[in-house]
Amino acid sequence: MRVITGAARGRRLKELPGYETRPTTDRVKEGLFNIVQFDIEGRKVLDLFAGTGQLGIEALSRGAASAVFVEQRRDAAALIRENLRLTGLGANAKVVPGDALAFLASCGERFDLILLDPPYDSELLKNSIKAISQFDILSNHGIMVCESSVDWDAPPVEPPYFQRRSYRYGKTRLTLICREENAE
Repeated sequence: MRVITGAARGRRLKELPGYETRPTTDRVKEGLFNIVQFDIEGRKVLDLFAGTGQLGIEALSRGAASAVFVEQRRDAAALIRENLRLTGLGANAKVVPGDALAFLASCGERFDLILLDPPYDSELLKNSIKAISQFDILSNHGIMVCESSVDWDAPPVEPPYFQRRSYRYGKTRLTLICREENAE
């Protein structure tokens, strides 16, 4: 697992032992960042269900202004801090150990890019999308990138949120949900 491009290009990231954390494959990560490449620089990023932190670290490496990493497992949160130290990208990063849905309910700030990659066999992705919409923490013109198994379908969302598009990478699907207020 490595940083693909940007300030920390080529840096290897540490991984957690075992199978509790499923890192995003390099192919899917590269596809994800090709899709949002013009929506990263100078933006506020939320890496929810951060795992090793690789998605938020990639965003920071590509010029994101800041990133918040939320991870329930304490050992994973410590690993994210270590990976931020290894890449030299910790200055504009905040690691929040704890429950993702509780964070969404209490964060009180908006993000331009939200990266969602929870365990595939849970309801966490659907519940996160609903919570993000309910608490309205995605900035206008912001993007949620939802990583799931290919057979998952995004729940319907209400305006100003809308599903833009889905992309397939083998057994993985990336679904983009955006926020755009009507310009009147």
